[in-house]
Amino acid sequence: MNAINTGDTAWVLMSGALVLFMTPGLAIFYGGMVRAKSTLNMMMMSFAAIGTTTILWVLYVYSLAFGSGSGLIGGFDHIGLAKTVNEVVGEPGHTIPSLAFVMFQLTFAVITVALLSGAIADRAKYSAWVLFTGVWVTLVYAPIAHWSFASQNGKGGWIIDHLHALDFAGGTVVEINSGAAALALALVLGKREGFKRDPMRPHNMPLVLLGAGMLWFGWFGFNAGSALQASGLAATAMINTQVATAAASMSWISYERFHGGKATTLGVASGAVAGAVAITPACGYVTPLGALVIGLIGGVVSAWGVSRKYKFNYDDSLDVVGVHGIGGFVGMISIGLIATTSVNAAGANGLFIHGSSALLEKQLIAALATAVYSFVATYLIAQAIEKTIGFRVKRDIELEGLDTTIHAESAYDINPFTTR
Repeated sequence: MNAINTGDTAWVLMSGALVLFMTPGLAIFYGGMVRAKSTLNMMMMSFAAIGTTTILWVLYVYSLAFGSGSGLIGGFDHIGLAKTVNEVVGEPGHTIPSLAFVMFQLTFAVITVALLSGAIADRAKYSAWVLFTGVWVTLVYAPIAHWSFASQNGKGGWIIDHLHALDFAGGTVVEINSGAAALALALVLGKREGFKRDPMRPHNMPLVLLGAGMLWFGWFGFNAGSALQASGLAATAMINTQVATAAASMSWISYERFHGGKATTLGVASGAVAGAVAITPACGYVTPLGALVIGLIGGVVSAWGVSRKYKFNYDDSLDVVGVHGIGGFVGMISIGLIATTSVNAAGANGLFIHGSSALLEKQLIAALATAVYSFVATYLIAQAIEKTIGFRVKRDIELEGLDTTIHAESAYDINPFTTR
């Protein structure tokens, strides 16, 4: 057994903690974006994602994602995390314990599942959501994670080992996957009562900004941790994450200012997330200047994408499609244009660097295949749940609010004093 690199191990363990921290951050981000009457329900959906995904990850989902299998799905060699205890992964000199990798990848699965809740805020049955998370991580997340993350010397996932598309930290697995799935969920559950008619503004912008800050902080583990080494590549991914996130926060509010006359706090928070999304697949393949360009473009394109839901009349409550789906596409396409082997010799040169469209074509195939599979599979899963136990709450429950009707709690005690 190769000797464990303690520095790399420490970095991956810390990165796993940072990425897990993102899901409570998402709960706060989403919780502030919904109306006050469904705040706790929104947060509970994220915590359900942590619970169900962790349990199933240990039992079999990790094996389906990273076990030995075909180009489409992993096998059953890691059921119950078999063959991971006291084992190592990585290259000689950069070896980490298998369980550090297992934990790191688990946190990716958790945040991806949690992201989907934003598309169906204010109207989903909590019990149906819990069931959905387990089915979805099994049938959608695990296969796509295998496609893009399970590199096994030419015998792993078809995107990484056969197509040879590049995705450093989850542009396909997390971002495009969640965006496409969110669209499917929004279509199955339908629009909220009062969509386009009633104001549905975020009820607590300080919470939104706090959640966005937690996501920004955790994203350093998400992207730089994906190097799986405490190395120069991790440093490149980290600075690229900061640059793109900051740039997108500014380009989003510039877009707002141009079109609506006001730069909003929701815009700066959403722009930051959009920039982090866009740089996620590219952070280990582009220069910091390239990251700046990706962030500036990602903020504007995502802001435009969010506005499309009103034109196309679908209710993606918290803009998962526009931010994560479209932002993921921006990042994947950007690799095909400006990736350079001067940053990462294991990568490739994009069209503007090498003059060849070969990499761009691979990136498009990977992005589109992920989106199509995720949308179709999610749509079928959601329809099956809707036709059996029902996925959407009844109208009177939705109008009253999910916190008191489903959880018998309220985020805010607006009448703390009672009279005798």
